[in-house]
Amino acid sequence: MKINSMKMKRVCYLMMLLFIGTGAVFAQSKKERRKQKELRVKKIIESENYKIDVTTAYPRRGRMISLTSLYSLEIRNDSVFSQLPYFGRAYSIPYGGGSGLMFKAPIEKYQMIYNKRGVAKAELTARSEEDKIKFYFTVYPDGSSNIDATMQQRESIRFSGELVVPEKTE
Repeated sequence: MKINSMKMKRVCYLMMLLFIGTGAVFAQSKKERRKQKELRVKKIIESENYKIDVTTAYPRRGRMISLTSLYSLEIRNDSVFSQLPYFGRAYSIPYGGGSGLMFKAPIEKYQMIYNKRGVAKAELTARSEEDKIKFYFTVYPDGSSNIDATMQQRESIRFSGELVVPEKTE
């Protein structure tokens, strides 16, 4: 009986070592993948050619709205391509409701800084046919993003979403 008990203890001990060892290998590779994604996010943001897919809207009044259609904000060279919905109060708009935040326009002002934690904070100003819009957005190292849009003729609105990060960037 003692021999079987000793064998069982050894087998259990080896199993624990094997389990702990594989956990460390998976944790290390997960950490490496996260670090690689952070580097890709930073490279994309610094290129000033990126797209943020929006999934949630937060109007100034009312509840958050989960978006089921594809909406995005894209920065390409010196232009902004806004395909964002608008929910809120408008002070002065064209007859028929106007286009809201669905426009493309040249960027008048663009500024970006990184904080100590590697979070990119950017501000850009553009003028659509209807209004002057300032976008303030934050892109975190994992690619998650927040966008605040302030306008002269409408209430401000906030969005959250994800930076589009391809698996491999050249």
